[in-house]
Amino acid sequence: MYDYGLSVLEQYGLEADAARRGRGALICETKQGPKIIREFKGSGEKLKQLYRLQLHIKESGGLPLDCVMKNQQEELISLDRDGIAYVVRDWFEGRECDTKSRRDILECVKVMARLHNVMCLPPVNKYRKESLSEECSRHNREIRKTGVYIRKKKNRNEFERKLQECLADFLWQGEKMVKDLEHSGYAQLYEKEGERGSVCHGDCNQHNFLMTEKGPVLVNYEKWNYDCQTADLFQFMRKILEKHNWNVSLGQDMILAYHQEKTLTAQEVENLRLRLSYPWKFWKLVNHYAGSSKPWISVRNLEKLDVLIKQRCSWAEFIKKCFSDSFFRRFGI
Repeated sequence: MYDYGLSVLEQYGLEADAARRGRGALICETKQGPKIIREFKGSGEKLKQLYRLQLHIKESGGLPLDCVMKNQQEELISLDRDGIAYVVRDWFEGRECDTKSRRDILECVKVMARLHNVMCLPPVNKYRKESLSEECSRHNREIRKTGVYIRKKKNRNEFERKLQECLADFLWQGEKMVKDLEHSGYAQLYEKEGERGSVCHGDCNQHNFLMTEKGPVLVNYEKWNYDCQTADLFQFMRKILEKHNWNVSLGQDMILAYHQEKTLTAQEVENLRLRLSYPWKFWKLVNHYAGSSKPWISVRNLEKLDVLIKQRCSWAEFIKKCFSDSFFRRFGI
């Protein structure tokens, strides 16, 4: 019978008193506290770097982490009876960040900033995220290519018709962002952060923040990379603000909460503005369409496109008001 990796606990000198399924993992109650077992399919070398990063964070900041554990053979990866690789990590009892709770949101942002203060390692180029300008230029080409494809189609469905109607506006915004990025201080910021060895979590969203009795804990560092740390803040802000119809006061409170724990420079503020001004959700929808079966279009994708079109004015207004000069002068940013 498949045990979802439960048998590997023996290699850590652990015994599960109880176990339950989590998000693609097994959460176990042990006498040494909660542990999580997840099948491992990544790079062993990158996992070793993650282990070093987590040790550095613990030594530098004392913040709680879902640390990767070594087994009794001092290995980070353990094979079960069927030869399947697993990783065991410390875990925490808690719920996910409530995206409707301003208190939850701001507490998570503060924890992120505290982590960023100590999240750095000697640089390793192969784990460095591609530059933002390269990434967004590539996405713009993909949007443009899809637009050409749809224009050539004779019989378009409702999704394709709506996509064609708004594609030029979203593409213009994407191309404008890249031009603005090239004339900003991003290149210098990217190099400076690279030299420092700044590390990002890589997947900052509400699902990876656990609200525990002792406060929020950021978990699941599998997508960590070297990058400007504004990338994490941007990612969390975008996920939250899309659910709040780009609420300006909430966005400003999130920026200030971060700034209270880790001072934002003028370059970082501008970089955050530019990241938030790119049509990421539109690109994601276009990219999904381009790689899917064209005869059948998901109703859910049509609903997502409708939401994007409805939120376009709120999004543009947010960028204008949230990053006004008067706001940042008030707080010395």
